Amino acid sequence: MGETSPRTACLMAEEFILSTAGLTKEFKGFVAVDGVEINVRPKSIHALIGPNGAGKTTCFNLLTKFLTPTKGHIYYKGNEITGRKPSEIARMGIVRSFQISAVFPQLTALENVRVAIQRRMGASFSFWQPKSVLNKYNEEATALLEAVGLTSHAQTSAAALPYGLKRALELATTLALEPELLLLDEPTAGMASADVDKMIDLIKRVSADRTVLMVEHNLKVVARLSDIVTVLSGGSVIAQGDYDTVSNDPRVISAYIGGSRDHH
Repeated sequence: MGETSPRTACLMAEEFILSTAGLTKEFKGFVAVDGVEINVRPKSIHALIGPNGAGKTTCFNLLTKFLTPTKGHIYYKGNEITGRKPSEIARMGIVRSFQISAVFPQLTALENVRVAIQRRMGASFSFWQPKSVLNKYNEEATALLEAVGLTSHAQTSAAALPYGLKRALELATTLALEPELLLLDEPTAGMASADVDKMIDLIKRVSADRTVLMVEHNLKVVARLSDIVTVLSGGSVIAQGDYDTVSNDPRVISAYIGGSRDHH
């Protein structure tokens, strides 16, 4: 796989917000991700899919800096971020959501979003400040709760929220960090059908002015949301395009039938 030169990377920045070149990850001789090239266009919803064991999670962990690649490069707006830490890329506008529960169960929905806003403002540990200081964040927090359909649950503790609403709250706390590129790790995992439909609508709404890259098992979600789909199998990209194109690609059909149908 050819290396991407700095000049090429700068040119790619005009067209892509996130790009990889020859991205590879080996674990003790096992190649989990093998020369992957992904190009994510600004203001698009881009899905990363594949059968079990395809390398999706490893690839996602490389992109979000939870793992370090064995070789290859990652570019954000044409700037190389391969060696950056998760906290650094978060400050650049790349925020990952849903890999773990990201809310404080004992706090209300409003308080959870307010804490996330404080984190963005560099005031993460201001719990001891007077309420009058914290209340200045309430207006923005209330607007974010409205955006994810949680206005009526502002004073409900996160622990008391049903699963689907808790995921919506997680999304609100992620949006509080004002990401330009939102990375969603299986946003509908474990959800009942009605909650899946609500989350699809929610992602559509919040993606209106930002870019979304998601790993998702549920192919119905991918079909309804994605502008572009990248399909991995055996750690390599086997197809990329819109959902209709990739779902009819013989290599993709073979990969899914050969393994398990990767949705539920």
